[in-house]
Amino acid sequence: MNLLLLEKKDFIGPGKALVFGRRFEHIKKVLKAKNGTNLSCGLIDGKMGKARITSFYTDSLELEVNLNLDTPKPLPLTLVLALPRPKMLKRIMESVTSLGVKEIYLVNSWRVEKSFWQSPVLEMESLEKYFRLGLEQGKDTIMPQIYQKRFFSKFVKEELPIIGKDSLCILAHPKTSNICPNSVNRKTTLVIGPEGGFIEFEIKALEEAGFETFSIGERILKVETATTYLISRLFT
Repeated sequence: MNLLLLEKKDFIGPGKALVFGRRFEHIKKVLKAKNGTNLSCGLIDGKMGKARITSFYTDSLELEVNLNLDTPKPLPLTLVLALPRPKMLKRIMESVTSLGVKEIYLVNSWRVEKSFWQSPVLEMESLEKYFRLGLEQGKDTIMPQIYQKRFFSKFVKEELPIIGKDSLCILAHPKTSNICPNSVNRKTTLVIGPEGGFIEFEIKALEEAGFETFSIGERILKVETATTYLISRLFT
């Protein structure tokens, strides 16, 4: 935990907050903090700053909080991701949040198993759990916006061209000789397919929507590895 995330309901008065549960246990057992310890903190979707522990209780601790710092700039990236299996989705959501991704679209494709869409991981309460972990790791407070699109053709034809307007439109595809550019550091829309990749019909539809296929070379990576690698490559 590099940043203690606070919610409005944690505040018990002006500049005073009470923390319990997972955060309390981490501060006590992992950070081994004591009265007077200073911690980096931030209010969800708000400012960042410092907190000083003023009191320890059996199951909670009290803080003096001063929030006066801006959050890091988000990546100028929209991530469009074919829905991966739930266990992988958890790890990807945490990783991309820590990297500063703020707009995510989960989409269907021919190789996405129907059962994935029934997973409780897709419930917002569950997704926010992994967003929080990513924010704590990356020292940020701004929650990503996530959208679920179950109709591939409708999304690609009607919404994706608007989403990708005025951006660099990249489609990750292992069967092309075009190598993904690096250090573009500009507005980008990145589309990543499922394990096994998009089928030809889907590739064609995405190309017609204005996306150019790129690969990372000879190696084929798992979706979660490829996602973090591509984002790092594009924004270094």
